[in-house]
Amino acid sequence: MTLNKDLLDILVCPKCKGSLLLQPQEDGLVCPACKVVYPVKDEIPIMLVDQAVPEKEWTGSKL
Repeated sequence: MTLNKDLLDILVCPKCKGSLLLQPQEDGLVCPACKVVYPVKDEIPIMLVDQAVPEKEWTGSKL
């Protein structure tokens, strides 16, 4: 699975508008400021605040 680099360059956290970091497994995007992970399913980032998982609870994509 590889997310499009151009897409990653323009995505921001929907809550704080901060930058996002791709998880090494490419199954989530981390917002360091909010300390949440937005899951990635079938190479599609789920950028909904209510779908974000607290970073300390993240165990990989559950979708």
